Amino acid sequence: MKSNVKKLTVAALFVAIGVVFSFVNIPIGLAKCYPIQHMVNVLSVVFLGPVYSVLVAFCISLIRNISGTGSLMAFPGSMVGAFFAGILFYKTRKLSLAFLGEVIGTGVIGALIAYPVAKFILGKEMAIFGFVIPFSISTIGGSIIAMIIILSIKNTVIGEYFNFERNINGN
Repeated sequence: MKSNVKKLTVAALFVAIGVVFSFVNIPIGLAKCYPIQHMVNVLSVVFLGPVYSVLVAFCISLIRNISGTGSLMAFPGSMVGAFFAGILFYKTRKLSLAFLGEVIGTGVIGALIAYPVAKFILGKEMAIFGFVIPFSISTIGGSIIAMIIILSIKNTVIGEYFNFERNINGN
């Protein structure tokens, strides 16, 4: 019971961070990187595991859509990335594979799944690979930020509280 309360509390915190800071962007050339969702995905995978990570991504997308600050493409982009990052991290306990899972899951697979959403639900004409570059830019930026945060707090009290050493090294 205590573990579920802790996980729900941390999940709610991640949802709040994802919603409140969703407007944060980093200009990269002509594109803008919106890294917060992807940072939250990787953090929630390491802190909470794959199931909670996908649920956090869904809740952030849902709240942003209801409040008018997100689009329907947020669902496939964020949830697929969280799923792949979660599965790869759960199976291997390697941060690099959580990063890779988020980048491939969101940047490629989520972007390709977003195409039919844009075309058939939103009625927007675009190239099938039209979301790959913007999704990839955002997910790489967010995943790098998450990796920096995780490596920074790994050997702190927070890392000990969440058993990072066990979670990351698989002991």
